[in-house]
Amino acid sequence: MYLNPRIVGCGERTLVLSHGYGGSQAIWDKVLPHLSKSNKVLLFDWDFARAAAGEDEDEERYTFSRFADELVALMDEVKLKGAVFVGHSMAGMVGCIASIRRPDLFTHLVLVGASPRYMNSENYEGGFDKSAIDEMLTSISSDFHSWAKGFVALAIGTTDPSAVEPLARSFFAMDPGVAHGLARMLFLGDQREVLDRVVVPCTLVHVSADFAAPPSVGRYMQARMKRCASAALETVDSVGHFPQLVAPEEMLRILDVVLGEGRLLAADVMEERSGNEGSLAEAEVNGDVDAVAMS
Repeated sequence: MYLNPRIVGCGERTLVLSHGYGGSQAIWDKVLPHLSKSNKVLLFDWDFARAAAGEDEDEERYTFSRFADELVALMDEVKLKGAVFVGHSMAGMVGCIASIRRPDLFTHLVLVGASPRYMNSENYEGGFDKSAIDEMLTSISSDFHSWAKGFVALAIGTTDPSAVEPLARSFFAMDPGVAHGLARMLFLGDQREVLDRVVVPCTLVHVSADFAAPPSVGRYMQARMKRCASAALETVDSVGHFPQLVAPEEMLRILDVVLGEGRLLAADVMEERSGNEGSLAEAEVNGDVDAVAMS
């Protein structure tokens, strides 16, 4: 179920970056250069592009438990222990389950836009009514590509090509049957009881205007993770479900606090801005300033 594992960067600490539904490791491209400067970073892809031979949309194939087993197997394969796990969306709950089974593999969980349940119910705001989920599943089943086009725009929340294009590529590469089976797992499932058993320290990251996992979900998770050594909640003032693509500097600020490297990001930003100013000055001398250079 996982493909293309690779480790980049150097350092004593290891980060595991895990994408969620419809994504790929490319969603981390904006934060990877900074993170890999002082950490080893494991990236990989969940295999959403094809269904295994002879397997259909049964409950055994699409379960959080199975994804957690695959994550543990991957970390054992590359001999990782004591890693900081950064799981986006679906992968957040996968990491929670894996940490319960193998706490030795994890020192910290960073759960980005994670949700234990997407469906609203009594005394719980997950973000979606049952009727909306049923309509979405019907759309995925009948015309996946049309649904995906609209969902990507909604999930990103911006028209910036550098944010839209990486997600669009991986979304449209999904096998429609896999996409439907995974969507059923995600939007009809209920993983709230998992939160009761997480003991590894966590940082919950939610975007202020995220339609899929609103901040209320983060507050619920924080309140329920009573056995967790610590559960901090960070809110990113942005839009959409992908802060690593839309607000990468803010995402890095949070990660650097987790990693104890808050001052390093500021230095990187100043260095990048200085370099950009130098490039712009050179372009002005050569008369080459245009809309691309200015951006």
